[in-house]
Amino acid sequence: MRVIAIDGPAGSGKSTLAQAVADRLGLECLDTGAMYRAVAFAVLRAGGDPSDDDFAAAVARTIDVTVDAGQVVVDGVDATVEIRGSSVDRAVSLVAANPEVRAELVVRQREWVRRRGGGVVEGRDIGTVVFPDAEVKVHLVADPAVRAQRRVDQGGTPVTGDGAGRTYDEAVESVATDIARRDRIDSTRQASPLLKAPGAVVIDTTGLTFDETVEQVMRLL
Repeated sequence: MRVIAIDGPAGSGKSTLAQAVADRLGLECLDTGAMYRAVAFAVLRAGGDPSDDDFAAAVARTIDVTVDAGQVVVDGVDATVEIRGSSVDRAVSLVAANPEVRAELVVRQREWVRRRGGGVVEGRDIGTVVFPDAEVKVHLVADPAVRAQRRVDQGGTPVTGDGAGRTYDEAVESVATDIARRDRIDSTRQASPLLKAPGAVVIDTTGLTFDETVEQVMRLL
């Protein structure tokens, strides 16, 4: 079973890199972050508090989540757009820090790969916890300011120059603050913190183009 693990902090480019590598290899790609976002979405939709560990764990164990080809369906509802919204942004780190939620989703992630006979899997703990024996483990990093700029440039944050909304610089500053908050939570949580996995190759994409990053991973393979 061929598994490529791509880990890294928020905004480091894991999702786009993982999809490109999967396309090159003829494998499917799993965005595990979307699964945690799906749980956060379901918690909020049920009127729950993301910091209520018991409630979030119960939701994680009972919801039906499908993450496939960029689409995320939660209990029959297409949540692809909603899971990237600001309310889920604020909730997802709390949900992802929940040990019971992580235990449930790790089981689902391994089953996803087993059913497909392999895959390119990206997240925060793929090389350390989910697939420590992956064929190749990549730890993707980039300067926080660059990560924030990329997020805004990808269109994830509304920007206007007419005073009706945030300017580009304000949007980047806001995203940078959120990225710093998520980095702190992800790196210090007790359950599966964001760490470089043993044997992982660190790729700093700060000064690399997307194609150059893809080629580095392909050379590793």
